[in-house]
Amino acid sequence: MSDLHLPVDLLEQAWQIRRENFKPEVEFTYPRLTLAVRTTGPECPLNCAHCGGHYLKGMVPLNRALLLEGGRYQSYLLSGSCDDRGRVPHREKWQQVLELARRGALNIHSGLVGEEDARLLGQVAKTVSFDFAADSETIARVYGLHATAEDYLQSYRRLRRFARVVPHLCIGLLGGRIQGEYRALELLRKEGVEALSFIVFRPTPGTALERSSPPPLEEVARVLATARVTFPHTPLYLGCLRPGGVYREKLDCLALQAGINKIVQPAPAARRLAEKLGLQPARGEECCAL
Repeated sequence: MSDLHLPVDLLEQAWQIRRENFKPEVEFTYPRLTLAVRTTGPECPLNCAHCGGHYLKGMVPLNRALLLEGGRYQSYLLSGSCDDRGRVPHREKWQQVLELARRGALNIHSGLVGEEDARLLGQVAKTVSFDFAADSETIARVYGLHATAEDYLQSYRRLRRFARVVPHLCIGLLGGRIQGEYRALELLRKEGVEALSFIVFRPTPGTALERSSPPPLEEVARVLATARVTFPHTPLYLGCLRPGGVYREKLDCLALQAGINKIVQPAPAARRLAEKLGLQPARGEECCAL
């Protein structure tokens, strides 16, 4: 199915597992009905090496979102900057968060959480999107946190006691290097997941990693195919954050062959390949985790 140098037929194995366990359907998502909202300002104290607060600037401030006319959006992706403990301080705007939850479903980026934060988020979130990390070097060098894989694991466990959680794995987060992704898959396999979303490191101008390269497509395909083999019955998603251009065209096609169930804003080549693979496309219009 591909000329990449993956282990003997890994893509074929992943594709066969997908065929055996899922209907011949794929969801292509264009999240026009989900508004990205931040509960904090546009600056991030952590100034993470891969983001540097860049993506916060494109989100609508919470107070402004509450001024918008009702009915335009069905759901909200609620995020914000992290403090020096890796937590997004949603509780500081809690009354406004409650008001937003009355208007539509919330998909909340939580960051690391304690027990009380997990409980509160579970009261309002339809889904919690949790960025899962399992490599100490990546956590230190990219996030700048004095945290460990165990801290992420404990936060995941707390959140799952109160909410539906979709872990997010960023492939190649350490400046395009694959390091910790397979350990993350193994830890999540032991814990259990309802769904799993992947994004791919994209060098972003103005950040510490702007001169890095995206991870090699062969390595990304290997991670995705391994995930399908590891989680034969679990819906797998390819999220919105990934490189563009020719890289994206090839990546999206490989994701289909690796057994991904849902792709956000797929490249045209992937839409054509889905037809060739016998996959019936369905259209989604909200955040992939919802």
